Amino acid sequence: MVRRMVAMVLSAALAVGPGGLAVAQTAAVPFPYDAVDPFIGTSGQGHTFPGAVAPFGMVQLSPDTEHKVLRQGYDWASGYRYDDPTILGFSHTHFSGSGHSDLGDVLLTPLGAGEIKLEPGDAATPGSGYRSRYDKASEVAEPGYYAVNLTDSGVRAELTAGTRVGMHRYQFAAGAPARVLLDFRPSIYDYPDKVSWSRIRVAADGTVTGYRETRGWAPGRQLYFAMRFSKPMVSRSIQNREENVTYNGFTKPGRTPGDRDQVEGRALEAVFDFGPIEAPLIVKVALSGVDEAGAIKNLDSEGGDFDFNGLRASTKAQWEQALGAVQIDAPAEMRTTLYTALYHSLMAPSVMGDVDGRYRGPDQAVHAAEGFTFHSTFSLWDTFRAEHPLLTLVQPEARNADMINSLIASQQHSPYGLLPVWQFAGQETWTMIGYHAVPVIADAWMKGIRGFDGVAALKAMVASATYRPYGGLGDYMDLGYVPIDREPEAASKTVEYAYDDWTIARMARNLGHADIAETFEKRAQNWRNSFDRETGFLRARKADGTYRTPFDPTAINYGSDYTEGNAWQYSWFAPQDLGGIVGAMGGDAATVAKLDAMFDFDNSKLDYSHAEDIAGLIGQYIHGNEPSHHSAYMYVYAGAPWRTQARLKQIVDSQYHARPDGLAGNDDLGQMSAWLVFTGLGFYPVTPGSNQYVIGRPFVDRAVLNLPNGKTFIIVTDGLSDARPYIASVSLNGRPLTRSWIGDDEIRAGGELRFVMSARPNRSWGSGAAARPYSMTGFGR
Repeated sequence: MVRRMVAMVLSAALAVGPGGLAVAQTAAVPFPYDAVDPFIGTSGQGHTFPGAVAPFGMVQLSPDTEHKVLRQGYDWASGYRYDDPTILGFSHTHFSGSGHSDLGDVLLTPLGAGEIKLEPGDAATPGSGYRSRYDKASEVAEPGYYAVNLTDSGVRAELTAGTRVGMHRYQFAAGAPARVLLDFRPSIYDYPDKVSWSRIRVAADGTVTGYRETRGWAPGRQLYFAMRFSKPMVSRSIQNREENVTYNGFTKPGRTPGDRDQVEGRALEAVFDFGPIEAPLIVKVALSGVDEAGAIKNLDSEGGDFDFNGLRASTKAQWEQALGAVQIDAPAEMRTTLYTALYHSLMAPSVMGDVDGRYRGPDQAVHAAEGFTFHSTFSLWDTFRAEHPLLTLVQPEARNADMINSLIASQQHSPYGLLPVWQFAGQETWTMIGYHAVPVIADAWMKGIRGFDGVAALKAMVASATYRPYGGLGDYMDLGYVPIDREPEAASKTVEYAYDDWTIARMARNLGHADIAETFEKRAQNWRNSFDRETGFLRARKADGTYRTPFDPTAINYGSDYTEGNAWQYSWFAPQDLGGIVGAMGGDAATVAKLDAMFDFDNSKLDYSHAEDIAGLIGQYIHGNEPSHHSAYMYVYAGAPWRTQARLKQIVDSQYHARPDGLAGNDDLGQMSAWLVFTGLGFYPVTPGSNQYVIGRPFVDRAVLNLPNGKTFIIVTDGLSDARPYIASVSLNGRPLTRSWIGDDEIRAGGELRFVMSARPNRSWGSGAAARPYSMTGFGR
């Protein structure tokens, strides 16, 4: 990708003039597609993968360098690490940037000449298994395409993917047999007996299909596949490794013990041999969560007759359209980082419905989507903050409606009648806290996005917020807070429930349900019941009303008072009432001082090595984890927007880079990336559901939002440089903008937001109470 981009720029810069002389011209700005670097986040704690995926694709076809045991393999949550020396093969499902993982389904690896090995072997011992070393310099990653030279097997491997289809193109060494191994046993975060049952079968026409059920992160997850090859097989075999039995031939089922066209078990592998071939072997694979027939229909829906180049071109066109929603002019590294962030924001939630509309719900039953495409992979504790609000601006209304219809359908199919919490493949994991599907739905509705039933959505939202057995909700409803002596992570749950409740109230009032609105407006103030004004921190309380002691605001322990954080991060979490937080902190000056104390905190005597998700520390601000993501914007609510501007510069400079370790923490299905996209443009959705974006400061010279409604919104920055980190003034459509926020309706109407930057802070801009963003109870309380 980098080589191709450089060549394009040089060709534009050195055009041939009369007499064959090179004439200098202005270098062309690369297209958004060419600015993306999928390797960003594949090292460090980013947990992204470099492989081929279409926007929101069901198939994420990517190399796996290691499958590690849960808790030993945190660094391999995506299956790939940039600095690993070997590749196991290429599997078809991955999470982008998750802090937990699973998937890694249908692992294929091309085999070269020599003995066939059925175990992956040791990366430190070349030739000990089917894994292969690879030429790092040969790796190419672009949106929808990946390629690499496998040196041990002598194979050039290329990958591309459509929405439901993945395609491999393997060029084998001259004269070597073309063989492909399917290892149906492993998963990312593997452990013994994870596969409950599996099946592989070969049809008379050579189509291979299969099924497996795993008891992993989402228990009982069912995965089906269908696979075809561009060349006929000369031989094939399936090994049941658990029984140490090999089945060959597959001519007719059951003729002899070793002659079957279908094998079942918990540890299956297959080897397909095509003999020596000159042309590349193309393997076409489709997935389904429903059945093998669905996988075959999906296989026939894309990619034509092994048209690798056609599928690659089609997916490239999809990415060009999706990335073209934002046109960015910025310094080279920032432009690459921002477009890669946008790319990472457009992978999930992913399609999980078959081409015929069927999908598997959380009740394990098969359903038919009517008027929408079922999506799953909802990391809602992360993505409600910025990822979903970004999608409302850069994706068509239909895509956003698909996601919300999927949430509503999942609630209707849920055995408990609850909206998804952390769902993938249609199955619930119950990971993280809150009922954060609620703000996703409310934010979209308040922005005017339709295509889903608002009344049914509100009913689903209320059902999730009133299910008493869930996460201390019964006590929360009775006491006004979650008691720590009855429920872990009680302080976090109290404030996250309160915010979600506010979004229910917003939507209910919009729909004319005043009784529901009043109930949840009252509940939205429950954050106050866990805020200790004496210490200035959010604290966990016991059922008798006392705060739990001893209290250490820096302590981070799983299952304690807070969720993946501590009092320093969570004391700012009341997005619906940040003016109330300012009042509880003691006013503007006290709030600014407390924020500065958080960012400037000396961590030298603290040890957070036990906490996997704590990365990207700036004092007690933790950018690598989501509870901190709005905190730098808190200065705006305390009348000091210039302090937000300075902190954003500090965060962006230290936490994002255009290199493999360029993400400070897990990308979390696009949330870390969406934070950067918004911040780079100059504003951020601190309170989804408010229809406001808080102005921070831009990191682009110019950007154009090509909005779903066909209008354009332009951001222009005059005087952008490292020496000018502060806003001198802001104008909207040529008129001075003195408030520190911009409305969603103003953006969707189209126009121009212009920033003038300065070396010195403008301490008066946006500082007055009337200029500040929305807060439920206003300011001064």
